[in-house]
Amino acid sequence: MTRVATASAADERAAALAFDLRELPDDFYEDPFPHYHRLRRWDPVHRCPDGAYFLTRYADVVAVYQDHHRFSSDKRVEFRPKFGASPLYEHHTTSVVFRDPPDHTRIRKLFAPAFTPKALAALEPRVVRLVDTLLDRAAARGGMDVVDEYAAALPVQLIGDMLGVPNDERGPLRGWSLAILGALEPVPDAERLQAGNRAVEEFKEYLRRLIADRRRRPSTDPGEILSALIAAEDAGDKLTEVELLHQCIFLLNAGHETTTNLIANAVLSLTEHPGELARLRAEAGLIGTAVEEFLRYQSPNQLGNRRVVVDATVGGVPMPAGTLVTLGIGAANRDPGEFPDPDRLDLGRTPNRHLAFITGIHACAGMWLARMEGRVAIGRLVSRFTALRAAGQPVRARRARFRVLSSFPVALG
Repeated sequence: MTRVATASAADERAAALAFDLRELPDDFYEDPFPHYHRLRRWDPVHRCPDGAYFLTRYADVVAVYQDHHRFSSDKRVEFRPKFGASPLYEHHTTSVVFRDPPDHTRIRKLFAPAFTPKALAALEPRVVRLVDTLLDRAAARGGMDVVDEYAAALPVQLIGDMLGVPNDERGPLRGWSLAILGALEPVPDAERLQAGNRAVEEFKEYLRRLIADRRRRPSTDPGEILSALIAAEDAGDKLTEVELLHQCIFLLNAGHETTTNLIANAVLSLTEHPGELARLRAEAGLIGTAVEEFLRYQSPNQLGNRRVVVDATVGGVPMPAGTLVTLGIGAANRDPGEFPDPDRLDLGRTPNRHLAFITGIHACAGMWLARMEGRVAIGRLVSRFTALRAAGQPVRARRARFRVLSSFPVALG
C-alpha cells in the first residue's frame, strides 16, 4: 500500500470515528451516502459523542427493528429533554409509530381496514383521477415544480379525503406536517421547535372542529377513516380523545412525508439517469420494481430510533439498557453486503429487500398505499410526456431524518 493510500485510509477512518449526528457537516444534507459508506467500512456500530449508537449495516438495522422486546419505540424518555412538556412531546409520544405493544397493537388495528387490498383497489381510481388532474395543469404550463405541484399535492389531497377535510380547508395541511416532522431532526433549533409546537396546536384545534362536525353529520364515504376513528373513541376502550387527535395528525404526517419524498426523489433520479428513464418508457411493466428501487436508492425516511430496554449486543457491541440507538435506514439500503453495486440506480433490481418501510411490528401500515401512489404518479408522468428534464437546480432541505426536496422545477413536453 502506498503512503498516499495509507494516509487516505487513515483520514477516512478518523473521519468515521469523529462522526457526530448532532453536528452534521453541510455536505451531509446534499449527499449523506459517502458518510454512510465511510462509517460502514470503519465503524459500523458507531458511538456518537453523546453516547448514542448509529448503525449503518443492513444486518444490524434489521436485527434491531425485528426485536421489539429489547429495543423499544417508546419515546417518552428520549423526547422529554428534547421537547420538554410541550405539544410536540404530547404528539410524538402519543402517535402510534412511537408506541410499544399493547398500545401499538390496539391503535394499529384501527387503521387496518383502510389499508386492505380491497380498500386500496377501491382507492386507486381516485388516485388516477388526482394524478391526471395535476398532470393536466402541468401540461398546460409546460412544466411544474415537482415538489409543490405534484409530489406533495397528491398525498395531501388523498389524506384530506381520508380524513374528510373539505377541499377548501386543506391549505395548511402540508405546512403543519412539515413543521411537526421537522422537529424530529437530531438537533432542532428553537425556531423549528416553536414552529412544530404551533403546528400541533393549530392542527388539534382544527381537528376538534372537524370531529365535532363529523359527529353531527357522519360520512357515508367508505374511504374516509375519520368516522371509524371517532367510533373507536366513542367506544371508550379503544381510543382516548387525545389519541384520536394525534392519530389523525399521524395519518397526515405518515401519508404525506413518505409519498412526497418518494415521488420527488424518483423524478430527480430519472432526470439524472436518462438511460433508466428511457428504459422505463420502453418497459412500462418495470414500474413495480422501479418504485422499489426508488425507495431503496433515495429512502424517503433516512433515520429511525430505538431505546435499549434489555441489555443487548448489536454487531458484536454490547449495549446496556437505556442506550439510545439511531438506525441508518438510508445507509442500510446502500449496503453492498445486501445490494450489489448499491450506488447504481437499477430499475429492474431484484431481489430488493430494502428497508424504506422498515421491518418488524412497526413496518409501515400504509406501505402498499405509498407504493400504489408511486406507481400511478411516476408511471403516468413518464408515459404521458416524451420530454422530462430539469428546468432548474433541485433544492435540498437541511433535513437528516428525511430525504427532502424543497423544490425541483421540470420542463415537460
